Amino acid sequence: MYPFYKIESKWQKKWLKDKTYEPDLKRAKKPFYNLMMFPYPSAEGLHVGNMYAFTGADIYGRLKRMQGYDVFQPIGLDGFGINSENYAMLKKNLNNGFLE
Repeated sequence: MYPFYKIESKWQKKWLKDKTYEPDLKRAKKPFYNLMMFPYPSAEGLHVGNMYAFTGADIYGRLKRMQGYDVFQPIGLDGFGINSENYAMLKKNLNNGFLE
């Protein structure tokens, strides 16, 4: 069996020590901005569609980091209403806390 707890723990410590995922945006020699879509909550929880939305952007950001870019990869916000509002309307709870 793959000893992920040993191997991944080693690399997580190295990434924290080296600040691999903390770009210094003020001193970036090769800045690269990679905006990732905010995962829409369906009001029923996250689902496999969120994995599809993030995988490509995450791989691309990691590739650019390996190519020497100072990657800033925030999660963007593109409004919340659609899925949550539809779920609240379906449950007839538009004003009972689903959207607050």
